[in-house]
Amino acid sequence: MSYQDKSIKCRDCGHGFAFTASEQQFFAEKGFTNEPKRCPACRRTKRDSMSSMPGSQRTW
Repeated sequence: MSYQDKSIKCRDCGHGFAFTASEQQFFAEKGFTNEPKRCPACRRTKRDSMSSMPGSQRTW
């Protein structure tokens, strides 16, 4: 399958970010069916806030 870069609007900050062809290929190889909804910065912020919650553990 041929992938092309896409521009997606972040659901948290509203800024546009690129979902590159190589990222799309990676998602497909991992079996992910949904496109990302957050930009890399907002994903990082969300991940960090979730890991600091009481009772949460990072398994990786």
